[in-house]
Amino acid sequence: MPSNGKKRALVVLQLIGANDPLNTVVPYSDPLYYDNRPTVSVPADQVLPIDDDFGFNPNMGPVKSLWDQGKVAVINGIGYPNPNRSHFRSMDIWHTAEPDKIATEGWLGRAIRDMDPNGENVLTGVNFGRGLPRSLGCRGVPVASVGNLETYGLFPDVQDDLKKEQTLQAFAQMYGGFSGRDPVIDSLGQTGRDALKGADILRTAPAQYSSSIEYGPSSIAQSMKNICQVMFAELGTQIFYASHGSFDTHGDELVVHGKLWQDVGGAIGDYYADLEEHGWQDDALLLVWTEFGRRIKDNSSGTDHGAGGTALLIGGNVKGGMYGQYPSLKEAEQIDGDLKANNDFRSTYSTLLERWIGLDAPSIVNGQFEQFDFIEK
Repeated sequence: MPSNGKKRALVVLQLIGANDPLNTVVPYSDPLYYDNRPTVSVPADQVLPIDDDFGFNPNMGPVKSLWDQGKVAVINGIGYPNPNRSHFRSMDIWHTAEPDKIATEGWLGRAIRDMDPNGENVLTGVNFGRGLPRSLGCRGVPVASVGNLETYGLFPDVQDDLKKEQTLQAFAQMYGGFSGRDPVIDSLGQTGRDALKGADILRTAPAQYSSSIEYGPSSIAQSMKNICQVMFAELGTQIFYASHGSFDTHGDELVVHGKLWQDVGGAIGDYYADLEEHGWQDDALLLVWTEFGRRIKDNSSGTDHGAGGTALLIGGNVKGGMYGQYPSLKEAEQIDGDLKANNDFRSTYSTLLERWIGLDAPSIVNGQFEQFDFIEK
């Protein structure tokens, strides 16, 4: 159960571009890994071992520290039937939880609709970054999207206070006076009013925030800081979303992938330290996902699009450990040179929805899926 009456938070971090699972959770004791990756492999003596067979990328020190505390669950071989190597189609499948047809609603958007069916809180879901991820898109569901919380607000380029107030009043009046005349205008009007309301509320979060944690300068570190600022302000937000990339490492992978995980790992470490400082570690759960894995064989400089991947769950209520069978590197057990996905990503979604948030999962993920046991309580 949530502690001190807090609403449980689900934080979703998307690694855009397809993170390489073999160089994230490295099978350093398997000679087939080095046979298939003569130039794009992590040397065994540089891996951060988690057992005698597997270890984290050397740039994942903060994640390894949390693993040692039992706060990290690794989902191996995660994916979906009939893998698709297109970034756009695969991301769409993960965003909508629908691999068989093109869907229009995101799984998190549907979750927010079920959590707040009357749309009473325009900040139940907040994205930290530009645009709006398809995961959060759902007709009639308000979601705020914040580029930089410190400067967030409508018309931030209008510096004069009087002019900004006049502009906001005109904006509110424009979106408030046409109700009932046209459904499209009504929808636009509600969107505008929700944007106004959300901006006003979110602007209060930074002023309420105090922390000794010094986040790194990367964009993902700042997004994770913004997430904590909103979370600690207790504005009723339960779904937080951020993304980082690109993990599409066709070339120079060892350098690029290492730097990406240095930024992401550092951001996760700072975020979790902030949770602990503010007593939120047992009330927030972080999902880290990517659209698919990468090829088993390297291309001499990087790796190309693959299938089965890796996801991480991090939090104080996570039962740390390895979940899902690590895909075999034996040629007979590959899928056209890719790691075979042995568990459907909707099993992870279902576990989070039912065991963490307390929602009915089948209507959100389009079916019944076996759940994991990675949540303590």
